[in-house]
Amino acid sequence: MASNLCIEPFPNPDSGILCETIKVICETIDAASFVPVQKENFKRLSTFLERIGLILKDLSRFEVMRNESLISAVETLKLEIEVIKELSLGCRNSSKIYLLLNCLKIVKCLEANTREISRILGIVTSCSENVSSETTDQLRGLGNDCTFQVSVEEAEILEKIELGIRERNTDRSYANDLLSRIAGAVGILTFHSELKKEFEDFRRDLKSIRDRKDVAEALRMEQIVRLLGNADMITSTEEKEKKYLTKRNSLGRQLVEPLQSFYCPITGDIMMDPVETTSGQTFEKEAIEKWLVEGNHFCPLTKTPLSKSDLRPNKTLRQSIEEWRNRNKIITIASLKRRIQMSDESETLVSLETLLEICQGNELQREWIIMENFTPILINILFSPNQESRRCSLSILRNLAKENDESKERIASEYKAIEPIVRCLARKPEESKCALQLLLELCKSNVVRDLAGRVQGCILLLVTISNSDDTEAAEYAEKILETLSFLDQNVIQMARLNYFRPLLQHLCSDQGSAQIAMAKALTDAQLSDQSKLCLLKGGALNPLLKFLCHSDMEMKVVAIEALLNLSTVAQNGLMMIKEGAVEPLFELLFCDAVSPLLCEKVAAILMHLSLSRIGEDANNGGYVPFLESQEQIFKLFSLVSLSGSEVQQSILHTFCAMCQSPVSGYNVRTRLRKICAVKVLVHLCELDNCKVRANAVKLFYCLTEDGDDSTFSQHVNDKCIGTLVGIMKTSDEEEEIAAILGIISNLPQESRMSLHLHEAGALQAILDCLNDHASKRTEIVENATAALCRFALPVHPEWQKEVAEAGAIPVLVNLLESGNSLTKKHVAILLKQFSERSSGLSTPVRQGWGLVCCFSSNLPRCPLHSGYCTIESSYCLLEANAPRPLAKVLEEPDGEACEASLDALLTLIEGEQLQNGCKVLAEAKAITPIIKLLSSDSSRLQEKALRASEKIFRVLELKQKYGSSAQMPLVEITQKGSGEMKSLAARVLSHLKLLPEQSSFF
Repeated sequence: MASNLCIEPFPNPDSGILCETIKVICETIDAASFVPVQKENFKRLSTFLERIGLILKDLSRFEVMRNESLISAVETLKLEIEVIKELSLGCRNSSKIYLLLNCLKIVKCLEANTREISRILGIVTSCSENVSSETTDQLRGLGNDCTFQVSVEEAEILEKIELGIRERNTDRSYANDLLSRIAGAVGILTFHSELKKEFEDFRRDLKSIRDRKDVAEALRMEQIVRLLGNADMITSTEEKEKKYLTKRNSLGRQLVEPLQSFYCPITGDIMMDPVETTSGQTFEKEAIEKWLVEGNHFCPLTKTPLSKSDLRPNKTLRQSIEEWRNRNKIITIASLKRRIQMSDESETLVSLETLLEICQGNELQREWIIMENFTPILINILFSPNQESRRCSLSILRNLAKENDESKERIASEYKAIEPIVRCLARKPEESKCALQLLLELCKSNVVRDLAGRVQGCILLLVTISNSDDTEAAEYAEKILETLSFLDQNVIQMARLNYFRPLLQHLCSDQGSAQIAMAKALTDAQLSDQSKLCLLKGGALNPLLKFLCHSDMEMKVVAIEALLNLSTVAQNGLMMIKEGAVEPLFELLFCDAVSPLLCEKVAAILMHLSLSRIGEDANNGGYVPFLESQEQIFKLFSLVSLSGSEVQQSILHTFCAMCQSPVSGYNVRTRLRKICAVKVLVHLCELDNCKVRANAVKLFYCLTEDGDDSTFSQHVNDKCIGTLVGIMKTSDEEEEIAAILGIISNLPQESRMSLHLHEAGALQAILDCLNDHASKRTEIVENATAALCRFALPVHPEWQKEVAEAGAIPVLVNLLESGNSLTKKHVAILLKQFSERSSGLSTPVRQGWGLVCCFSSNLPRCPLHSGYCTIESSYCLLEANAPRPLAKVLEEPDGEACEASLDALLTLIEGEQLQNGCKVLAEAKAITPIIKLLSSDSSRLQEKALRASEKIFRVLELKQKYGSSAQMPLVEITQKGSGEMKSLAARVLSHLKLLPEQSSFF
């Protein structure tokens, strides 16, 4: 804008002085724009001058410059503006520190000059009669809007400088803070080189002041130079060391005794903060104030009146005491170095404790210790066998590193101290804690952080300590781990040790590269199930799902690989389903951009998710829908015929898990059968790929559980049966064998189907499986007993005989003791099927002569069938010792096994066997559990127990022995049972003589 003042020629030729004045204004505005400090004030000045220039330019249009008074006023105005110009140029060429220190003086100069300019403008206004009233008003109002002030920050800095000078403050931290605030106020970078350069420029300004012989100003600036000269920020390490060593060498080796004046007359101790009374006596401030508070109103020495307001700091004495202390401290530190390096352990420890006490003092003393080169000696002590010496060295090093980045870096880099410090972490608790404190202090430096994570065992020990019972040590360890987590490699290392907090923080951040690195770490890490669960509960799932839906394929890949690793835990799988992972995964299976390898991983995740749903409870809110629509099932199953073997395995396994869901399993099985899945599975059973075949067989088994017979009659032919039996004979996988046995048991009970199975050798294969696994409680045994039921039906006597002659019946009886509930149910059904033919197969006893009769008379008669029985010929349950195991099953909680066992026992009391059979039941201890079943919740079981009781109580002996125990349940049935059961219960009660035969119950 200032350039606009001079770009057009002046219309009036008599406007020469105006032209010159406006030119000076332009030059002043230009100079003001380059002043490095007081920018707001000089900006206001420039605006003020620019407005003056524009008004003066406006004056040139009027013929006013022939007025001598006006010309004189403008010339005076020009001179005042030239003064401001010189001030601006002077500020432009001075150091920033000097300008800040003189900010009050600059503001006063600006205020004085602008006031004078405003006064001169008033004269110009009064001399300009031809000038318009508008221009006159502008000239009069110019000075009102221009104000200058020192900023709050600048005022605080000046106040702190005056305080430091007044108190003769030599503390380096005070000087460092002051210089840092000055640098911030004037825009100096806090690098050592920048501050050093500015301070040297300030010193040159001081020389110029001396040359001008401005004594007062020179004295003030010298005081400020001394105050700021204490700051580390403007002194290099080499300069400080040189200055220190020069001073130390000049002191000698003897400690100097304190002067008598250093002692407080009240406490008798050397003073820390001496204050002087009006009578010239000096005391420790705290001591004399306490004296006055206690009610004393006079000086302890002179007895003259004294109040707190009479006390003044004795700065000279305080400085003398500090100099004495510093001198002796330097001598002491130098002497300790020699004593610490002595071979006497006790002397070394005492010297270390003294050094620790010194370095706990002020920063200057710690710096002297560093400059005496104690650091490598202290680090070397960390290898010492003396625990106390090591602990003391760690504490000293921590103090030396405190608030000193250069010292931190030298300890870690130059002296390579991280490794011995890490070793100390594994030692006794007190030493370990000292090492933690030191490491925490060192890790405040970026250089050290980078080094610490690379030291073998460092992160391992820190993670271990973070899980310890020592709360303080654990807190230190966690803070160090948090500090080290700025490097991805450290975070990954922590995650491998099951410390996941930094990984989760990085994963949930907005930094894409860090997130990808963390997701890859989840893929590579060998995680326990508990760790996987903690990760998902800690928030890892949401960012991974965002990656999964991201357009960037790299992010999709890392998300899939991480989810694959985490989804193996059932709780994680359910969490993923609830959070919506299924839909994007399902879509990826049909995405052309996804590679076959990635498809395999996606299919594996879906398999894990489906497995997580097994056993979920819909009643407790645990049920989560999973790919249950007809369309989803069709699309997913279609991939079985279109994908590689890995994807086939995963999808088949997924459907197996879906079919086993207690909530949706039936619907899934029904929909699979509708899309002809059985036909595809029959084909897959013929494949050479054992893993695909095994999963196909298992899914086939699931579909046979509740399917209609027509589906299997259509697709399961003799070839398929032969294939299945062949697999059962040759397979090494128990689950596959169990599935085929389950298929055989569930296939339609058609004569054609059973014949094909027998011709294919299924019966012998089943018997072989039963014999090989009878001692185990496996699904093979469970399904083998179920499959055997179709070959033990009375309608196939030749197959029954084959089973019996193979020695299966004793094996089955043993399973009543060792099998699970389902196995016991199947065994009981089988024994019932055999027992139903026993009466007809028992060899009757014949009277007569001959060789046959002689031999027959030596065989024991069957107490049940009154003939000659064997297990193989007549399938006699008594010969097989089955009644007692069957009776035990009656006492078990499984209702179906109970019912099957009762059915088997009831075959013993059919027809003419009633008397003998009841005795067998009594000997087998079966009657009491049968009576208990009269109170069963199952109406079917209750009815069968009632019919058994009706037969049992026909036997007088049993009626007398067990009748009383049956009374209550029988009466209850007569009251609450159905019509037919009431009648039957009444009949039993009549046998027991508890109800007349003419009762209305009949």
